[in-house]
Amino acid sequence: MEFKPLVFSGVQPTGNLHLGNYLGAIQRFVALQESHDCLYCVVDMHAITVWQDPADLKRQIREVTAAFVAAGIDPTKHIVFNQSQVSGHAELAWVFNCVARLGWLNRMTQFKEKAGKDRENASVGLYAYPSLMAADILLYRATHVPVGEDQKQHLELTRDIAQKFNNDFAPSIAANGLGEAFFPLPEPLIGGPAARVMSLRDGAKKMSKSDPSDLSRINLTDDADLIASKIRKAKTDPEPLPSEAEGLKGRPEAENLVGIYAALGELPKEEVLRQFGGGQFSTFKAALVDLAVARLGPIGAEMQRLMAEPDHIDAILRDGAARARVLADATMANVRDIVGFVR
Repeated sequence: MEFKPLVFSGVQPTGNLHLGNYLGAIQRFVALQESHDCLYCVVDMHAITVWQDPADLKRQIREVTAAFVAAGIDPTKHIVFNQSQVSGHAELAWVFNCVARLGWLNRMTQFKEKAGKDRENASVGLYAYPSLMAADILLYRATHVPVGEDQKQHLELTRDIAQKFNNDFAPSIAANGLGEAFFPLPEPLIGGPAARVMSLRDGAKKMSKSDPSDLSRINLTDDADLIASKIRKAKTDPEPLPSEAEGLKGRPEAENLVGIYAALGELPKEEVLRQFGGGQFSTFKAALVDLAVARLGPIGAEMQRLMAEPDHIDAILRDGAARARVLADATMANVRDIVGFVR
């Protein structure tokens, strides 16, 4: 069965958006809107799987929305909204909780990592998070999802849930005149060269908002001076830059900075090394400062401007949610008929 191509992606509003979020996700969202119809969701229901201060959560929902718009996502051509304004996410997640199997959820590595040793004390929401993620995507019958490595397993689970729903309810789907399969099996859109951006202080650790050192990351709201200072202080090694990618092996900090330059400049790593190979890090870092400030400075400034107008951001989210609801309501009407609910 043919499904209309549609991209869905979500970003959690858990504060301090940084360069890794921009290069790993938001920059790609901007590019995808040129070729696809897109829904970009601030997944605030996922955020509360761990405790959030309500006032902080509101601010962070608006901050992610501001980042989307400041980076170049057009909320008039595409749909930008927050998950909690569309009740279909929660309703379909419950249906999927009844389709998914405990054994499937027990295999999810992200829950094990996030819950840590004190698993008994983790929220049920954190455990059932992948069912909600499947509902986020399939509520719109999205066909493509840009994902990082850490979410690939959840997307595979989404495909499993869609497949099982289609199989379990095949006679009802057909009886309701909805063809052979109701849900598509969404495909991953895996990122380019800098889908994984590492810490500026430790090339073996992912850039993270939870790192205690602010020097480990470039926040999207950092001004030009702060961006420059963090790049100059970024950890390197004493060797000059190699002229070929092979020479970056075993040099995680060098590889990370070259990867960041490549992603910001939209160049292959090989081209970056052709330009800077054999030279000192100080020269390369100076060029990286110029590039990062040119690319990120305007985004940070526009984010600050938008954040000063919360009513404008809320209007974007309200409009996006109203448009998302039209699609979601159509899906849920069909799901209720397929499952056998009376409406």
